[in-house]
Formats: sequence, C-alpha cells, structure tokens
Amino acid sequence: MRRLTAPFKSGWILAVLGLAIMGFGAYRGEMHVVLEKAVNICMECIGIG
Repeated sequence: MRRLTAPFKSGWILAVLGLAIMGFGAYRGEMHVVLEKAVNICMECIGIG
C-alpha cells in the first residue's frame, strides 16, 4: 500500500509547485512576453511578418 501512495503525493507536490511558478510568472507580466513571441513566430510561419 505504501508504494501506491508515494507517487500520488509527489504528483500533487509537483502540481502545486508548477502552479506556483506559473502564478509568479503571471505576476511578473511574463504572459505578455510569451504571447508576443508566439504571435511573431506565427506571423513568420504564414509569411506576414
């Protein structure tokens, strides 16, 4: 029984850590930077940019 619960706990810890890091990035305004880079790459792919 112990073997089945260990990965479950580590999965929750990693999920919470990932959400915390994403929240910190959103707090710093990184979403705008990522969106801007994605738009530029997309425009280059279709030949507009």
